[in-house]
Amino acid sequence: MLQNTFCHIPGIGPWAERHLWRSGILSWHDARGCAALPLAPKQADAVARHIGESISHLDEDDPVYFTSRLPAGEHWRLFPEFRHSVAYLDIETTGLGGPDDYITTITVYDGERLRHYVQGDNLFDFRYDVEEYRLLVTYNGKCFDLPFIRNYFGIPMRQAHIDLRYVLASLGHRGGLKGCERQLGLDRGELADLDGYFAVLLWFDYINNGNERALETLLAYNALDVVNLATLMAIAYNRKLADTPFAGSHRLPVPPPPKLPFRPDLDTIQRIKQQLGWQV
Repeated sequence: MLQNTFCHIPGIGPWAERHLWRSGILSWHDARGCAALPLAPKQADAVARHIGESISHLDEDDPVYFTSRLPAGEHWRLFPEFRHSVAYLDIETTGLGGPDDYITTITVYDGERLRHYVQGDNLFDFRYDVEEYRLLVTYNGKCFDLPFIRNYFGIPMRQAHIDLRYVLASLGHRGGLKGCERQLGLDRGELADLDGYFAVLLWFDYINNGNERALETLLAYNALDVVNLATLMAIAYNRKLADTPFAGSHRLPVPPPPKLPFRPDLDTIQRIKQQLGWQV
């Protein structure tokens, strides 16, 4: 889809892009081969000047060039071209970013390998491992995960970034990651009732009581977040395609979820629910 995109070019908005598509200019290749683009002279000149630049940045495997020029709700267009270097990313923390808050766990999934990082164990390996990826996919990472990571580790996190919060909102899906999952038919099973606050309680149960099963439950929760991001990314991509001429040709299969290496401990979950006064 990226090579069918023109709205990253200055002066080319959604209307001009659709006009190009309706005129048979469906790709950068088509635009380069067209003697007279069906646009106003300034727009046609902008397309002519930027197509070569776009091809060069794609050849250089540079997704940041495109995310810096596309609206956040259109970043989904990069996904297939840079799927080979994607990391679905989610962090758990002790709070929303106050001076005493810190990262407890991070999970990264690249479509094949699941990596987890734990405070007090291997957390600082993350700052080096994440450099392997060119494209990050998060939910609300623009406002929360990435600023928290930058501040906590002191690293720039310059990778291109698709924040599914904005892509899914453009499709009418809101209500946080768990709300979007429910709206799109994803079932969290034994972890369905858990949320970010519960994740904090699991962490402190592990720290204060030495409950390793609480840590495993937290890691299961964190891992499910990133695995579901991979599913949501494919669903969102296909649904965004439906409003383009490429719905039939560019559709992606929704990936099967991997087997998670962690198992939630139901006794730990029930005990914490009882402490909170939840009905169990």
